[in-house]
Amino acid sequence: MNIFKKILLACAFAGSLGWAANLLAANNLPDSNLGGAAPATPQARLDKDKVCTRCHDESEQTPILSIYQTKHGVRGDARAPNCQSCHGESLKHLHGDPNVKGRAAPDVVFKKGTYELTDDRVRAAQCLSCHKGQARTNWDGSQHQANQMACNSCHTVHAPADKLLSKTTQREVCFTCHKEQRADTHKISTHPIDANKVTCSDCHNPHGSAGPKLLKKNTVTETCYQCHAEKRGPFLWEHQPATEDCTNCHTPHGSNISPLLKSRPPFLCQECHDGPHNSKSAAAGNAAGYQGGLSTTNAAGTALQYPSTQAAARGCMNCHAMVHGSNSPAGAFLHR
Repeated sequence: MNIFKKILLACAFAGSLGWAANLLAANNLPDSNLGGAAPATPQARLDKDKVCTRCHDESEQTPILSIYQTKHGVRGDARAPNCQSCHGESLKHLHGDPNVKGRAAPDVVFKKGTYELTDDRVRAAQCLSCHKGQARTNWDGSQHQANQMACNSCHTVHAPADKLLSKTTQREVCFTCHKEQRADTHKISTHPIDANKVTCSDCHNPHGSAGPKLLKKNTVTETCYQCHAEKRGPFLWEHQPATEDCTNCHTPHGSNISPLLKSRPPFLCQECHDGPHNSKSAAAGNAAGYQGGLSTTNAAGTALQYPSTQAAARGCMNCHAMVHGSNSPAGAFLHR
């Protein structure tokens, strides 16, 4: 190996080390202890928790100490928060407030009960002080944030297992509010949500999105193409509504018409294709066709009666099988 190659190799190795260091630094959580520097040892971090756990112990109606079974309670990790990191120092709650009857509320109250619930923006800010960036970039201004939801509206921090983070139980949390979508999943044609093969976060980002309906991608079609890649194309002959938006024809959560169609053909097709289709009738696309007594005449003056093959409840896809697009040179009408 000549000297020039050795120099290039050394530069590449040094650059990779710097890139890795920057990546690790970007992923490091900040010091989440609001009371100053983080306690130096795991025991010191536990001692800081004792301020709260001497009262809030296993006798609580809602489990509190189970937080030590979660990532937030790993006292061997200096980045893990203490009680005060989320609930504030709460000095008035600890030592009393002469202006408050009984014990004053903690600085930040996450659950409605004895004390009034803290504003949703304050509660969310406590979580976002550590959990920032990436999937949570679009939280401000998102539909959930605009509806006064905070992180703990869906997540359970003290529970050993957060239902929202498990594919088998996530839908139970979402369906608490989205009841119409729950009903749709029980229709005859649906994504395999109840079978735990698809879950809400496969398509949606609940923390906010640049696209519509909190979708993970910028458009509906981009989101659908994550799984339905064979529908992506590009096609020699495209079907415009399929390329534009999958929900022009399909409803994603469930339908009583297979496969997830919004209405049955030919009625679905006639929402766009509303002109005559091989009717040979003076009435063109009239749904009654010859059954309504409508007729025309040929060059010899003989009366002829023809039904509209579009309006007589024929199956459009018996002929136009390639509804998403065709690559056949003879597929201009999506026949093949």
